Amino acid sequence: MLVMRSIVFHDGSVDLQQMRYVVAVAETASFTRAAERCHVVQSALSHQVARLEKDLGARLFERTSRRVRLTVAGEAFLPAARQALEAAERARAEVAAATGEIQGRLTVGTIPTVAAVDLPTVLRDYRRRYPQVRISLRTAASERLIEQVRDGALDAAFLGVQPGFRPQGVNDRQLAYGEHVAVVAPDHPLAGEREVGLPRLAEEVFVDFAAGSAARAQSDDAFTAAGLRREVAFEAGVDLMARLIRLGLGVALLPAVFAAGLHGLRCVPVRDGPVRVERLVWSRFTPSPAAAAFLALLDVSGADSNPLRP
Repeated sequence: MLVMRSIVFHDGSVDLQQMRYVVAVAETASFTRAAERCHVVQSALSHQVARLEKDLGARLFERTSRRVRLTVAGEAFLPAARQALEAAERARAEVAAATGEIQGRLTVGTIPTVAAVDLPTVLRDYRRRYPQVRISLRTAASERLIEQVRDGALDAAFLGVQPGFRPQGVNDRQLAYGEHVAVVAPDHPLAGEREVGLPRLAEEVFVDFAAGSAARAQSDDAFTAAGLRREVAFEAGVDLMARLIRLGLGVALLPAVFAAGLHGLRCVPVRDGPVRVERLVWSRFTPSPAAAAFLALLDVSGADSNPLRP
């Protein structure tokens, strides 16, 4: 098979298995856990890492009875090891694709409140079509997701950003444009209102996302533009946010489509409230066969943008 088997140095070689062992030890900070992950006995893994260190002429790990951590040489070696493993996996995937089989790895990122697509269903359909592909899903803020796509750590990601925002260094496509609603407990005084304005909401205590995030900025900017100040007493993720609201500790502004799915809460339309654009981003480099199949499932062409609303 056309895959890279080793990288030759002046005094030895590094094979892919040794690289896998080094990456596993670095990520688990343990030879024992790394051996379990790689399905080998610890003595065999330790022997191969020691052999690699001898060939390289440098220690990759500092070992004590209490911890394992990378040395300066290990820190330098790790990114190259990961790139080599990714290149080998990509080579296998390309060969398989040439024979009509999609395999390899697909890593997708998303914001917690994605609503433009039913992501679990999309991933289920993808797995049914391409069972040989290993799928990973990561959740993070939009800013971090853009960085990870740009750096190659993610194949694609779903963002929630303000209108007019265009991520740099990646391909992107607009998926949805929606308004926020006020999310309150069922017994909250606003629960029965047909509509609420920002001045009235500014009197409430808020639950919101972390300061500085794109999700938080959408609400912050709306109040600032209206010349209003509000109190954000609780910063939390979506699950904890919903519980805090349900217990009457605060209210929130969330995308209407997403908020409608939160059990046991009331959604109130907001006059002149914040809006959010959901975007899909993916790498500007040629996608792997697994990533290309995912983009095709989403009906994404090579177009840089396909806005649904001007």
